[in-house]
Amino acid sequence: MKLTHLILLFLIFIAGCATRGEMSSAFQDIEELKTRLNSAEKNIVTVKSESREIAEKSSRDALKNLETLRKGTADMQANLDAMRIDVQVMAGKVDDIGLAAKKPFDDITLLKEDTSKSVSAMEERLKKLESELAATNEKLSSIVKSLEAPPTAESLYKQAQDALKAGEPGKAREILNKFNEAYPGHKLSPNVRYWIGETWYIEKNYEQAVLEFQRVIKEYPGKEKVSAAMLKQAMAFKELGDVKSARFVLKELIEKFPLSEEIPAAKELLGRIK
Repeated sequence: MKLTHLILLFLIFIAGCATRGEMSSAFQDIEELKTRLNSAEKNIVTVKSESREIAEKSSRDALKNLETLRKGTADMQANLDAMRIDVQVMAGKVDDIGLAAKKPFDDITLLKEDTSKSVSAMEERLKKLESELAATNEKLSSIVKSLEAPPTAESLYKQAQDALKAGEPGKAREILNKFNEAYPGHKLSPNVRYWIGETWYIEKNYEQAVLEFQRVIKEYPGKEKVSAAMLKQAMAFKELGDVKSARFVLKELIEKFPLSEEIPAAKELLGRIK
């Protein structure tokens, strides 16, 4: 039953032969609901104030108090739900009293106006409280996200490797690009750039693979991934039908890195594309 229906229910109540005790009980229920509404409004103000204080404190203090605030908002939501149930119960009481209605009183119009205003005000305040509670919960969620520690370089690198093993080169490349944005100049950067090239190679985008492997060769000379990048670049050239470039890269690999573990594969590939 909607709150606005209480207007008609009260008309029936006044028109009936209800006892003074029953009338007094109904009005006491209304006053109690008003009191609880006022208390809920104060709680909302308190939670909003505490939320602002949390945003201004250090991450350690904020994390310590977040659980308390979450519990407070949950309690207020439960309180609002309980209040709605109480309103429905009170409406049922009024309905029961109204069943005994037999004749109207002269002051029915005045009571109708007062009751209408009271019920409408209670309904608006309930809506306002629920809206403010939702806004507070949204702010708390935002604070939690801002306090969460960013992933480490090592964890991002592992996520990318796991994505590659799972056969998701696109996802792996996205993670590797995030790594480069978050940790430029990291010791794992040559490996990250190499694996970006690998994701393109797996997707058979050989032109882009050639460019990424060239970045490894050019930007990280002397690093262990250079020889691996040269071998895969030669393989990409072969897939593109550019045998001349493939042979050139393989010969340069063999000459510059004669002791690298890629040499056997480089020599075997060079022998096949003569």
